[in-house]
Amino acid sequence: MRLLNIKCFFILAFATSFSLLSCNKDVEQYPDIDNIADTSSQAAIAATIASNANFSLYNEVIKKSEYADTLNNKNFELAMFVPGNAAVKTAVSILTAGAVPANAPDATVIGFIQSNNFPKELANSLVKYNTIYIDADLNSLPQTSINRAFPNMLNPAPNVSPFARLSLFLSKSPGLGYVNNVPVSGAKITTGNGSIYPVGAVVMPPRRLLIDRINTDPELTYFKAAIVRADSGLTQTQLMSPTQSATGLLGSFGPNLTVFVPTDAVMRATLTGLITLKLMAAGVPPMQAQADAAALASTPAVFSNPALRATLTPLNVKGLIYYHILGTTGFSNNFPTTETDFPTLISLQNPSAPQLKIKASFTGPMVSALTVKGFINTAAANVIVNPLPDPAGSSDQLYANGTLFKIDQVLLPQNF
Repeated sequence: MRLLNIKCFFILAFATSFSLLSCNKDVEQYPDIDNIADTSSQAAIAATIASNANFSLYNEVIKKSEYADTLNNKNFELAMFVPGNAAVKTAVSILTAGAVPANAPDATVIGFIQSNNFPKELANSLVKYNTIYIDADLNSLPQTSINRAFPNMLNPAPNVSPFARLSLFLSKSPGLGYVNNVPVSGAKITTGNGSIYPVGAVVMPPRRLLIDRINTDPELTYFKAAIVRADSGLTQTQLMSPTQSATGLLGSFGPNLTVFVPTDAVMRATLTGLITLKLMAAGVPPMQAQADAAALASTPAVFSNPALRATLTPLNVKGLIYYHILGTTGFSNNFPTTETDFPTLISLQNPSAPQLKIKASFTGPMVSALTVKGFINTAAANVIVNPLPDPAGSSDQLYANGTLFKIDQVLLPQNF
């Protein structure tokens, strides 16, 4: 069997700058875990998992991670999100590109987990990412906020800061809880040092930053060029700053964002229409204006074309980009089933600025449709729903600084 290089799948590609700036609210604070008394005679988390037949495959992951002692330490108070055997088989099938099929016998999956093709580093990251520092009660979460961010045990940049942590995003809808975009699939299991929540899929840690997906996705070259135009004229120091540049914002660990990114096809069509109107306003005949506009907008170089500098200014383009970004990390299941206003990075600074109207439609526990409407748009844009893992997916794409959704319209806050 030819297996993927899974160690490469795990590697986190972080930008050289490190910022603790967060556009989201603060993550949930957790107690000093070294000072929690052992008052329970119940089995601890790892021991409880080991005794549950439905968790036998994930128990192999814990053993490979060599993190069981920490999970069994009753001086710690933790919550862990644990996939059942079927979910582990699905994840292994994805990680191996089908070389280990989802219907493989348990022994085959265990053999893979125990092999060198499943690195200890990956097992360790999975276990740490799915463990948070507080015994969180999903039932007590408010349904009024989009989600709540809890720090987990995975440090994505230990060479930069020993205190850096990724977050898990917990939310609750009527009768159902979620961790990131994965539904909780069973009742809470109480242990001697916290809680276990069964989940319907393996919750994978992010391995890149938002800017990495945007810079490498062949369908997002116009949005990439727009970022370059928005940041034109800035110094190298300013480009590294998440408070001064779009590049820094999307390329720094620290911010929590949700980015709705129009694909190249819709960016090209929108720019063609906008340029046509500008040329017609300048006296160019409609047919000629449309032809000229189509030529100008035919490549991402439209953003650096000298003929359009007065319209596609860095300020205008930056405003357009930031209108596509929420200042909190959200997943499709976090959005309401009635169209609701959500502030963008622009309206967070200027409350009178137009917001985005977002609506989710569910089929069972998962979102089947998600729409986003800008202030000027006559109809809502559709999220291209496909929650496959990065880089194949187009919705619920999780990165170290937020989530990304591809959409089929450009969101317009105003006329250009």
